[in-house]
Amino acid sequence: MGETSTSKWMRRALQLAASGPWPDPNPRVGCVVVAPDGTVVGEGFHDGAGTPHAEVEALRAAGDAARGATAYVTLEPCSHTGRTGPCTDLLVATGVARVVFAQSDPNPDAAGGAERLHAAGIQVSGGVLADEAAALNERWARTVVLGRPLVTWKLATTLDGRSAAADGTSQWVTGEEARADVHELRATRDAVLVGTGTALADDPRLTVRMPDGTVAPHQPLRVVMGLRGLPAGARVHDGPGDVVRLETRDPREALDTLWRSGVRDVWLEGGPTLAAAFLDGGLVDDVYAYVAPALLGAGRAAVANLGIHTIADALRLRLVDVAVVGGDVRIHAVPAHDDTVGADAPALARP
Repeated sequence: MGETSTSKWMRRALQLAASGPWPDPNPRVGCVVVAPDGTVVGEGFHDGAGTPHAEVEALRAAGDAARGATAYVTLEPCSHTGRTGPCTDLLVATGVARVVFAQSDPNPDAAGGAERLHAAGIQVSGGVLADEAAALNERWARTVVLGRPLVTWKLATTLDGRSAAADGTSQWVTGEEARADVHELRATRDAVLVGTGTALADDPRLTVRMPDGTVAPHQPLRVVMGLRGLPAGARVHDGPGDVVRLETRDPREALDTLWRSGVRDVWLEGGPTLAAAFLDGGLVDDVYAYVAPALLGAGRAAVANLGIHTIADALRLRLVDVAVVGGDVRIHAVPAHDDTVGADAPALARP
């Protein structure tokens, strides 16, 4: 059987939604307004925090043609007032006859739009291409559940688990191709975080750079947490974009501060001490490990003491992907869970 018109228009709304940015405090949403004769009279997508919602853009484009039309929206229209008014009120005011949405809003502060539209006499149906819509906003939905930014821990290590040699040198554990891969992934987050120990020892720039060494147009927020001061000439201050100092050693406090500032996706590149603090707090959601086929036999471990004394207490990960990147291996893993934690638990947990 061919695709129904309802699925067709929702799929178009999903294509529009994918044009929206991530990371962003808000979900990516698309909207298509279709007149009773099947003509598309308005389209829109949400272009990030502070911009009009997808429904607003689509209804603005539709104008008077929205009356009696059907609005296809990838996420249940919001019923609360944030930076903008409720989309449900605008849908009612413009005379839309029917609203079809894909995914119910997982945010309790914004949910309830379907009931509000139904109470206003608008025909409402949901669940159309819901899985596709959920996949589009999977990372955003996880932040809603967690109430904090997602944290991806990146590490580079030798085969014997060393992130630096005995003399403290650590540049470079992995090869050029692996480092370029890190920059590509770093660019997909809205903050990169290290501790003052790493900032002082390695003097990193924390910018996203292109393969030719030039600075990329988009730069994540550069964040350094810890109590020690940084010299004025530290390289983290070089380059475009903003730098934030968080004078705390508490990972949860740092994430709370970043959350309030709108950060939703953090790339953690700190040293072994900071990594251990995030891991011990259950605050790591993804891991990218770059493993070089090299042996040091001594030197700094990739992660500090986690207080684990027996194999039964090991922090377990579930393998997602393994790839050869140049002369190194990239391992992507996510938390593994037992029955006491729950299969849907979002952060690393000790059995």
